Amino acid sequence: MKALIMAGGYATRLWPITKNRPKPLLPIGNKTIIEHILEKVSDLGIPTYISTNKFFEKHFKKLAEKYEVELIVEDTYSEEEKLGTIGAIKNAVDILGEDDYLIIAGDNVFSLSLVDFVKRFNDIKKTLIAVYDVGDLELAKRYGVVILEGERVVYFEEKPPEAKTSLISTGIYALPRDVIKLVYEYLKNGNKDAPGYFIQWLLEKGVEVYAYKFSEYWYDIGSADSYLEALKMFLKESEIEEIQISPYAKIIPPVIIKKGAKILGRSIIGPYAYIDEECIIENSDVSDSIIFKKTIIRNSTIWRSIIDEKCEIRNLELRKSLVGGHAKIQRGD
Repeated sequence: MKALIMAGGYATRLWPITKNRPKPLLPIGNKTIIEHILEKVSDLGIPTYISTNKFFEKHFKKLAEKYEVELIVEDTYSEEEKLGTIGAIKNAVDILGEDDYLIIAGDNVFSLSLVDFVKRFNDIKKTLIAVYDVGDLELAKRYGVVILEGERVVYFEEKPPEAKTSLISTGIYALPRDVIKLVYEYLKNGNKDAPGYFIQWLLEKGVEVYAYKFSEYWYDIGSADSYLEALKMFLKESEIEEIQISPYAKIIPPVIIKKGAKILGRSIIGPYAYIDEECIIENSDVSDSIIFKKTIIRNSTIWRSIIDEKCEIRNLELRKSLVGGHAKIQRGD
């Protein structure tokens, strides 16, 4: 078996934060999204590959060296050119050869034990999907909705107009060799992007599909809200590196503050704040937010917002905002 982590998307729903930064490399707690996945995959001891694109290839090189995994790079540079998830799987199989594959979306964080999941797959040698109950029919409509008889999937509909259940597919799939071969047939007419349509097609074709249910937590980092909620889930303890902090500033844990940051004046940081390297926060309140490196915030209140690197924010109250890199925003004194 080979593990293939899909990280070739352009994450347009999180632009401008992900315009020049791959979503799997966004920080959650003290690790990036994809590092949370790689640590779980490493327990399997199987060859592991990250599928990405030419535009983001350089971003993943250090990570691949650190975790001793290989990159599979599709020759695309934009959302319009991308192969889509199923197209990228075919591209990887063309390079790596037919085999059983564990395929994982690179923008998910989850409590599922991959060791237990793969063990179950090896027992049945049938297509196996990881499923999770999101507990909300309206939310389920964003995903592939699943109905089971025992462990067997008897109904699957990708992004239905109305959800029959809140049990959904999570972007974690174990596909046996004989099913991997069917990707070529599917791509002649099928949706090249969302893998759920491939699972739906397999069922229509009479291929047996089984489900592995798990609980506790699962986050699909598809929006700013889901990203910030995942941050809160993983940010349990404060990590404060070598920083400058005013005696009048207050830190409300949990927070992560990276080296070289300056917390000045009567600032209040936290709870649930990620402050990247060399940021300057002066006389400002920052909570439930992520501030990327070398950003300056003065006399402002930031709540449930994500601010990219090298921004300057002055005299503002920002709530539920996404601010792209190098922006300068201020209200007159």
